[in-house]
Amino acid sequence: MGQRSEVRRGHRRTVRNAQVFRIGVITDTHGLYDPAIERHFTGVNEILHAGDIGGEYVIQRLRQLAPVMAVSGNVDDFEASGFPRRLIARRAGVTIALCHILYENGRMSLDAAAWLDREEADVCVFGHTHRPMVVRHGRTLLMNPGSAGPRRFSLPRGIGILTLAGGKPTAALIRLDDRIAAGASASNRSVRAKGART
Repeated sequence: MGQRSEVRRGHRRTVRNAQVFRIGVITDTHGLYDPAIERHFTGVNEILHAGDIGGEYVIQRLRQLAPVMAVSGNVDDFEASGFPRRLIARRAGVTIALCHILYENGRMSLDAAAWLDREEADVCVFGHTHRPMVVRHGRTLLMNPGSAGPRRFSLPRGIGILTLAGGKPTAALIRLDDRIAAGASASNRSVRAKGART
């Protein structure tokens, strides 16, 4: 009887662990694919790219790690890239908003705030500012992993991991080395989507 109870407890633990959904978060690559991200994104269920992709090559390489959901940024000429400006997705009981520009001139735009409130997003992943941050806006967890492309200004390079478990999101920022890893590849080709995932 005691042994049966142990098996049941172990089974519940396995089921609970299976419900953890890990998402790699990246933005502002500006045409640069840095292989340093691979050790952090290995085993993720999905990758979110929050725009300023800068080249089809970046998306192709990311897709070798996991399925990719992406939006366009100003560097991508927005919809001309084939990716939308904004997306809403539901993963593991969590509503995720994905966009490139959320903040302008240091403040969330009124349009973006209205969009988040209307969509009742649990999480919003965004880019554009190159400034890593995890903060709350009402019910929404805001996450910008910083730029994974060439370092600009004095801001650190970075990516992130969004973990969804029990219907709750947890965000972790990962700092990348300021120097680009050996083997990094840049692309100047325009981004063309072959159907954006939602």
